[in-house]
Amino acid sequence: MAKRLPAKVKFAVVGVGHIGGRHAFLIRNNPDAELVALIDTRPGFVEEAAVAYPGVPAFSSLKTFLAAGVPADVLCVCTPNYLHYPHTIKGLKQGYHVVCEKPMALDTLHAAEMLAVAEEKQRHIFCVMQNRYSPPAVWLKEVVESGVLGQLYMVQVNCFWNRDERYYSGTNWRGCGKQDGGTLFTQFSHFVDMLYWLFGDITNIKGQFRDFNHQQLTDFEDSGFIQFEFVKGGLCSFNYTTAVPRQNLESSITLVAENGSIKVGGQYMNKVEYCNILNYEVPELQPCQPANNYGAYTGSAANHQFVIENVISTLRNETTATTNAHDGLKVVEMIERIYSLKKKEATGVEAKAAKERVLSDDGE
Repeated sequence: MAKRLPAKVKFAVVGVGHIGGRHAFLIRNNPDAELVALIDTRPGFVEEAAVAYPGVPAFSSLKTFLAAGVPADVLCVCTPNYLHYPHTIKGLKQGYHVVCEKPMALDTLHAAEMLAVAEEKQRHIFCVMQNRYSPPAVWLKEVVESGVLGQLYMVQVNCFWNRDERYYSGTNWRGCGKQDGGTLFTQFSHFVDMLYWLFGDITNIKGQFRDFNHQQLTDFEDSGFIQFEFVKGGLCSFNYTTAVPRQNLESSITLVAENGSIKVGGQYMNKVEYCNILNYEVPELQPCQPANNYGAYTGSAANHQFVIENVISTLRNETTATTNAHDGLKVVEMIERIYSLKKKEATGVEAKAAKERVLSDDGE
């Protein structure tokens, strides 16, 4: 891992959809990076890539790319959620470092295997959790770690987004339980990551889940109310939905602590809306990047350029990975623990319905 890399770090990208295309664009525009291959199974992709990315070799499958033995340092895995695990494993075994889009995997066992292979091959897995690069988030991390807040009392996260038929149309994996994983995996895993990054592990989890207007679009809930405690102290409520009409409403995190309160909000947690801390003034923060724009809908702040920069500086031993595989695994595990409540909730509903049927039968 300590090997000094050449002047330009060579990147290959597998999965050249919107996010994969953004990876490719940012790699091509970084003077310290070189885009050496593009891989996608979409019909006609190789021909499209020849026009859009002249001079960059394009492949119709990861298998074909790996067999070609293209010299590369990093494989960016930007494929659908369920493919992050197998594609990352294949890249690591080929000797590449891997940039893995969120979520790292859809279950803890797969994430643990990815971590084990990375350690065996002495390669890095860089998990894309772009909220960590947002100026308000960086500031919030500094405030929490400084201790000026004193004892943490309460945290509230609100993620109120729009994801409708415009988002789910034209794809065979979004909304599919086994391939997508669920709303927390696809939409809000970087907010779970934010909580872990700021406050650590959680315990005593409770939750409710509902599917308000996605019955015809997804196999899973579109909304949830989650409550838990941080192991280090403090209560938290995590409220999320993708059922907001037309456009995103809010992404925010509110802290109430011994010495003050903070709210970071906006459509994608891009501004400090409130800060009142004893003997403390908010410094002037750098402007945020705009939201990822997918045409009919928007996502979180577009911070992928910082991900690419962090990969390059880490591989040159100038810094460390902002989001490593250990953190990525922990986020997957936390979501699994939250989603285990859905099974209990479903079992409870079934038991209640069965009891009502028995009572009805007795009354006939």
